[in-house]
Amino acid sequence: MRRSLLIGITCICMLIVQLVQPMAVAAAEVSNVKVYETLMTNTNTSLSGVMTSKHFQFQTEPYWKAKNATITLDYKASQLAINDRSSVTLSMNGTKFYSFRPKVADQVKQQLAVVVPAELLVKGNNTLSVTGNIETTKNDQICVPPDRHDNWLELYKSSTIAVKYDTEAFSGTIQDFNERFTGMDTVHTDSNLIVIPEQSSSTELEAAVHALSGFAKSNKRKNDTIPMQKFDAASMDHKKWIVAVALYDHLPATIKASLGQQDFSKQALIQVVNWSGKPTLVVTSQDANLLVKAGRFIANQELMMQLNASSKVITESTDVNTPVVSVSKQVTLTETGDELKGPMRQEKSYFIALPANRAIADASKISLDMRYAKNLDFDRSMVTVYVNDKPIGSKKLTSELANSDTLTLPIPKNLDISGNFMVTVAFDLEMKHSVCIRPQDEMPWAYITKDSLLQLNTKDKTELLFNNYPSPFLRDGSFNQVAVVMPKERDSYTYLALSNMFNLLGQYAEGNTGNIRFFDDTVASSELTDYNVIAIGSYANNKVIRDQNAKLYFQYAADGGGFISNEKMSIDQDYGKRLGTLQLIESPYKEGHGLLAVTGASSEYYYLASKLLASEEQKWKVFGDSVAADKDGQVFAHRFKKQAEQNEQSLVSNIMERSDVLGFMVAVMLVIVLILVSLIFMIRKYRKKRRQNNET
Repeated sequence: MRRSLLIGITCICMLIVQLVQPMAVAAAEVSNVKVYETLMTNTNTSLSGVMTSKHFQFQTEPYWKAKNATITLDYKASQLAINDRSSVTLSMNGTKFYSFRPKVADQVKQQLAVVVPAELLVKGNNTLSVTGNIETTKNDQICVPPDRHDNWLELYKSSTIAVKYDTEAFSGTIQDFNERFTGMDTVHTDSNLIVIPEQSSSTELEAAVHALSGFAKSNKRKNDTIPMQKFDAASMDHKKWIVAVALYDHLPATIKASLGQQDFSKQALIQVVNWSGKPTLVVTSQDANLLVKAGRFIANQELMMQLNASSKVITESTDVNTPVVSVSKQVTLTETGDELKGPMRQEKSYFIALPANRAIADASKISLDMRYAKNLDFDRSMVTVYVNDKPIGSKKLTSELANSDTLTLPIPKNLDISGNFMVTVAFDLEMKHSVCIRPQDEMPWAYITKDSLLQLNTKDKTELLFNNYPSPFLRDGSFNQVAVVMPKERDSYTYLALSNMFNLLGQYAEGNTGNIRFFDDTVASSELTDYNVIAIGSYANNKVIRDQNAKLYFQYAADGGGFISNEKMSIDQDYGKRLGTLQLIESPYKEGHGLLAVTGASSEYYYLASKLLASEEQKWKVFGDSVAADKDGQVFAHRFKKQAEQNEQSLVSNIMERSDVLGFMVAVMLVIVLILVSLIFMIRKYRKKRRQNNET
């Protein structure tokens, strides 16, 4: 009896184990599934008109195995919309997958969640299209009177796209590590870190910030930074992906044991290892110059994405440089041509890359080459060109020029455009049949040809203002002779402040050939004459800041304990100890260079100031030449330099900036010279003839 009972209990236990095991596996599988959510747009978006479309971009990472995506639309439709006649259609990468009739309510925001099948998603860039057909009148035709604006659907900025995915197994290659280190999910969860030795040398810092610049350039989450810290177990505790940059003799013994056998005195090594259970990219050498070269290699992200191996050896002969950044004067808007199809407003936008220090100068123009349908209502059809959403000119479309039309527009100087910008071409393709469009009518179209060009004349913005940042530290996409002066004591705030600065500078950098040097605060003035200087620290721990205190706009008190009042701001003695500042002044070491002081009474506060120049999201708060910030989020930006009078440029400088005018002037001068030479010959001939006549 007892034996039978034991056997029964054993069988029941085995049955329970068999039942529980699949459940445990299922739970484990579920736990591996991740969700990455992003906003569809940063601002509310309106779909206005009877038939209109908006396109939203989002990305997936190469190492994701997407299971699906959930589109959550927060919207509100016109109260006049007719429910059984209005509809909204969603398309993913050109394939329609869902349609719905928008709910109408006076003041209530509506929400709709739709799942996108995995087969419609692609690795990399994905496009979600929202097409609205909002009707407010009952008619057999889709009618839009020109004076009515009640056909609309508002998409709120709270709308999201959430991708459900799991990850592929890590292959151990440098390429795979690079993708995961800068992956959106990695950066969003703050799971990556660059580490350097606690008493890091100038060489190690230089190599690390070159590497950081490359990673920052590849980081798709531009408002989230990649941190840098010293080797420390606490700072690495919750990190999953580590980059370790150090001279070989400064590496931890556990890392050294994982590296291959190399002659580190003549080579640098980039290798993926497993360090304390974490994938770690080690960058090391015994040669200081080769270590910096390895950092520049990482800054060349094109090379990093080609390494399908776990290690890369860098020697003196290894070519690591990126191509030279050139500012083209002739930019093609489209390589193959673009078609726009459909009635009413149709737009096409073009992103134009320009180094941040470059501004559009006089005589820049857009030459649009186009053709369009002949079935338009040419009394109401036109094309308009926008630069950064500001109109610069329009032209009426005509039947006579439908097969070959052009539009040339100068870019107004008062747009004050510098750095990257957007050109948008908008066609108003109005149909005949008065104000109504029958669905069976042939849809109108317009075509922008590959002969459409942007002629760019640019000038360098050199005035020392945060409005022009990252100038003077970057010029034409490369680091412009940058010297970073570090404080004596370097705690975690100091390294985070440094990484903040180079996260944003790295985003702007287009190449890895620029020069960055690091110095201790005891550096001689003569060593800084050729550099634009970034000084990080406090009055107490950075001699450069202490020596230049009298030239700062926000000056320290005599004891260096905090900032004192100035012409722009009254500062309480205690409050001055709780401020961080960014101050951009003329370099005291050489005219024509700049010095940026990232400073506060303690490291916590100069780290606070550095956050203002860590991302574009914060940079808009920074203007003028001096900025103070406190822990409550208050930011005080001021301009202390007096506004220089806008002196008219000399005729010679204007001519030298404009190649077209210069060529014309050269041609005119040659003609004048020819005329003068001809006159001289004619005069000599006349005099000779006259002498001959006198002799006879």
